[in-house]
Amino acid sequence: MWGGRFGKESSDLMREINASIGVDKRLWREDLAGSAAHAAMLRDRGIIGAEDAEAILSGLGTIASEYERSGVAEDMALEDIHMHVEHRLGELIGPAAGRLHTARSRNDQVATDFRMWVRSAIAEADNAIGAFQRILLDRAEQHADSVMPGFTHLQTAQPVTLGHHLMAYYEMLRRDRSRFADAAARLDECPLGAAALAGTSFPIDRHATARALGFSRPTDNSIDSVSDRDFALDYLMAAVQCSLHLSRLAEELIIWSTSFFGFVHLPDEYSTGSSIMPQKRNPDAAELVRGHSGRIAGAMTALIVTMKGLPLAYSKDMQNDKAPVFEAHDLLMLSLNALAGMVEQTRFDTARMRAAAEAGYSTATDLADWLVQAADVPFREAHHIVGRTVKLAEERGVGLAELDLASLQGIDPRIDERVYAVLTAEASVRSRTSHGGTAPDNVRARIAAAKEKPGA
Repeated sequence: MWGGRFGKESSDLMREINASIGVDKRLWREDLAGSAAHAAMLRDRGIIGAEDAEAILSGLGTIASEYERSGVAEDMALEDIHMHVEHRLGELIGPAAGRLHTARSRNDQVATDFRMWVRSAIAEADNAIGAFQRILLDRAEQHADSVMPGFTHLQTAQPVTLGHHLMAYYEMLRRDRSRFADAAARLDECPLGAAALAGTSFPIDRHATARALGFSRPTDNSIDSVSDRDFALDYLMAAVQCSLHLSRLAEELIIWSTSFFGFVHLPDEYSTGSSIMPQKRNPDAAELVRGHSGRIAGAMTALIVTMKGLPLAYSKDMQNDKAPVFEAHDLLMLSLNALAGMVEQTRFDTARMRAAAEAGYSTATDLADWLVQAADVPFREAHHIVGRTVKLAEERGVGLAELDLASLQGIDPRIDERVYAVLTAEASVRSRTSHGGTAPDNVRARIAAAKEKPGA
């Protein structure tokens, strides 16, 4: 390929450090598609002859069939997927294969291939997130009325519904889809034709190749075209955010499945046992999802550090751009699909959840709100009154609703029998009717809106 400039062959060690075929062979479909679009454009512009172009296109089709059937036969001497394709094309059609590289460089070639692959990865992520959202909607609808404790600092705070809690993750995933959509919109420019870094003197039609490859337009600066990896970082940043959301849900399932909480019974299909303790049910799938988020964040960090000080335009450091993206993609898809399966099949112990909501004085704020609304007590004063009430209930080992009226009026005479209507967990969640609140009717309305207009 480039040996004419050199008097000696590369050492074995140089071949090993220089080769990327073990990683970038995943781009073979994109490389063949880009080559076919480029060959057709060269033919249409009269830059290569029709006969050579047809031989090239036919040969590329043959290579596609071979790779689909048997995979890419790796040869480190050929360095990367681009040279593997070009070499095999030469074996198939002879010297005409050498015309394919007219008016392009491996620099714009790999930038195009990689963009196309990331574009497909974004579509995969969006589809998987959408499927997970539909599962969350179904489970939330089943549990729109199921009362559970809401937590802050992992301490019982106020009653909420399980449906409302699950819909919080729906909203996180909705934002994740928007981030991937933004990434897709920004990468929708085709670098092919930028050549090594300065463009080309051949009369190529970059708009034609952009359209042929599904891009809306070509990139506008040839130097930026071959040196830009923002699209890969955009994907990784969206993947990291999504994986953090998955990790939070995985962590809750892990906690909730412990004997101390007992809120969920995880499905056998996503649990494992112990080699020594026969009673164990380990939430390994959830733990691995939680762990994958760290590796995805590490992949993003790796590419950021690789790109942070590179001068324009292309540097060989950028050969390391694909491995972290491929790893993040594989881990994200595995995490999305595994966690979706867990949520779909998990059994929620709603009786235990409701009992926990009652046990932690979670309606204390409702008592304070009642004092403000029914007895015209300033909220800060009401806060102190309720604090004393909770202390009394703790001393007697009862819930707030179990304190008799005389005891409540002993703390503050403005409390009357109407207060008992707000001291149950069910009454508490029904009262939270503000927009975005946990009231069951709110939850059902949000679910209906989400089903009617997914993603909104």
